Amino acid sequence: MRTVGHRKPRPITFSASAELLLEGAHFNDDIHRLPTGNRTFIPKGVYRFKSFDESDRHDLDCVVAGVARAALERP
Repeated sequence: MRTVGHRKPRPITFSASAELLLEGAHFNDDIHRLPTGNRTFIPKGVYRFKSFDESDRHDLDCVVAGVARAALERP
């Protein structure tokens, strides 16, 4: 296994510092920029496929259609 980077665990304190509060705010903003449930481009439902190739083709078709739709919505 290869380790890429490291992070230092933050201590639990009674009162947060301004630096930790700012870091939490940036994390929250980043989370809100992630795609939501309607941006996965795969419609909800149960799908049954005869093969993995058919499943992959369906996924690719949905993603392509979704990306094209998102591109048209942009100004």
